[in-house]
Amino acid sequence: MRHPSLRTVGALAASALLVPLMAACGSDGRETGSGTEAGGKNEGGTLVVYSGRSEELVAPLIEKLEKATGAKAEVRYGDSAELAAQLLEEGDRTDADLFFSQDAGALGALGKEGRLAALPQKSLDAVDKAFRAENGDWVGVSGRVRVIAYHGDKVAEAPDSVHELTKPEWKGKVGYAPTNASFQAFVTGMRVLEGDDATRKWLKDFQANDPQVYEKNGAVLDAVDDGKAELGLINHYYWYEKAAEAGADKLKAKLHFPTKGDPGALVNVAGVGVIKGSDQSAVAQKAVDFFLAKEAQTYFADETHEYPLAAGVTSQDDLPPLESIDAPEIDLSRLESLQVTLEMLQEAGMV
Repeated sequence: MRHPSLRTVGALAASALLVPLMAACGSDGRETGSGTEAGGKNEGGTLVVYSGRSEELVAPLIEKLEKATGAKAEVRYGDSAELAAQLLEEGDRTDADLFFSQDAGALGALGKEGRLAALPQKSLDAVDKAFRAENGDWVGVSGRVRVIAYHGDKVAEAPDSVHELTKPEWKGKVGYAPTNASFQAFVTGMRVLEGDDATRKWLKDFQANDPQVYEKNGAVLDAVDDGKAELGLINHYYWYEKAAEAGADKLKAKLHFPTKGDPGALVNVAGVGVIKGSDQSAVAQKAVDFFLAKEAQTYFADETHEYPLAAGVTSQDDLPPLESIDAPEIDLSRLESLQVTLEMLQEAGMV
């Protein structure tokens, strides 16, 4: 079976520190935008946002942010890992004020190198401790859960753990997207939870079970729904997006949420952090609070089908409550160690 090649970022980093980010993964398909050029210090009085979430997805939210903060937002869209690498390379010269990342790993990488400012405790307390940095320099604003999609007519009972997917009964029947950021974050989470040796073995055994390769989560879900794959590893919101478009009763694909802290039930977040040394730090903090307030949280719930993490907002989708998800306990900042994950995927012949 032909596998997609690993996507790499072209710019040469100023330090070996950037390698884990600049090696880059394919990103979550709906959340990637075009790249940007590095700039100088922000002297125009605008809020410069580096966004790892696509313009198509969040442009309406940015308009709401401008009204809420009273500041003009200049948004530079790109892959979260690439933008984090750019921010590290720019250092104190950056004109960025706020980083809006699709995942916690990129935020963790910036925090590790001291490039994010500490957030007020009031902002941090808006979300559960599991969804913010332990040192308080970034906060999650929306959540997504890894799930196992299954074909309702072909699978009587979905596996309760990703470790079951290496069994002979699932040979050739599981779809996944190995170059996708969400899959790679899941593998990184498994490394944090179970260690590199155990993860390397799982990857080897999973690959030997002839999984079906797709480029994106959406294609994995389509394959399950069409019966081309019996199981699929995706994020939860892809099913809810498809159900909103086609009708839940029209879908053959169903969702199963793994239990008992299984790495297959990882809850990752999109989050924000204020760039240390920003000329617009006060406005950037207002932007953080906007993302945590009811208007933005409702947008995440209704428009992106993600889990709102603050403001007491609940999703209109028939989502199981986030507190009912038996997710693994993990410091999401540790998802920054992407390079080792990429090397493991290469060793396993997945990318």
